[in-house]
Amino acid sequence: MSSLVVNFNAEAANAVLNLDSTNTQLSQAIQQLSSGLAVQYSYQGPASWSISQFLQYQNAGDTQGVANATQGVSVLNIASGAINQIAGILDQMEQLATSSANSGAMTSTQQAANNTQYQALLSELNSIVSNTTYGTQQLISGAYASETFQVGFQSSNVFSVTISAATTSGLGISGGAISTSSGASAAIGSINAALGKISSIGSSIGSGQVELQAFVQDLQTMSTNVQAANSSVVDVNMAQEMTQFTTDQILLQSGLSMLGQAQANPTLVLKLL
Repeated sequence: MSSLVVNFNAEAANAVLNLDSTNTQLSQAIQQLSSGLAVQYSYQGPASWSISQFLQYQNAGDTQGVANATQGVSVLNIASGAINQIAGILDQMEQLATSSANSGAMTSTQQAANNTQYQALLSELNSIVSNTTYGTQQLISGAYASETFQVGFQSSNVFSVTISAATTSGLGISGGAISTSSGASAAIGSINAALGKISSIGSSIGSGQVELQAFVQDLQTMSTNVQAANSSVVDVNMAQEMTQFTTDQILLQSGLSMLGQAQANPTLVLKLL
């Protein structure tokens, strides 16, 4: 049993210490409940804070990587569409050349008409090459070589794209006339070779599209997992913290009441007088 003294009130001092501790816990609970974070500043958990910073950095990089890879898909979609158009033009050119090569049934007038259409298709092909761009970058002229897309937060997360030239020279197509059977026969050979080249270019673009789309899916999955990992490190358990908050509120009220009682204890000495 404690003694009745007036110079030092041990019960009141202990009550103040308990109130300070409760008030600190209550302030921390309010901060965590209002922010949703158990670790918001480095002093609240240096190791957890450091891990969280890295995870946030990784997620930001991967999120941008998704955007970059998506842009890459857009670039290749544009190029693919143009290659499909050129393939269609080559089919028409081959049909015209095959028709003109059939000298046994074609008149020179018909061959000349075929040649006029053939030359127009050549011009259209060149126009498609010139106008197929992403921003200011030409895509299928042969200028789009070793272009890179940053598809992750690490410097090594790079995807490189090169699109071969789909120009008439790149495809090996001469501008020779098909107004004669010999010219038409020569054109057939070069067009068949060009169709093989355009098929190869299209396949290469398609493979790039598939790879970039896979990057997008992988990065999105990774981003989700990284965010979940970060949440487990820094997010507060709301149910647990609310329970503690309620407990601290009760302790604060009871502590204030007990402090008042402890401060009143020394006045009992007056009853001894």
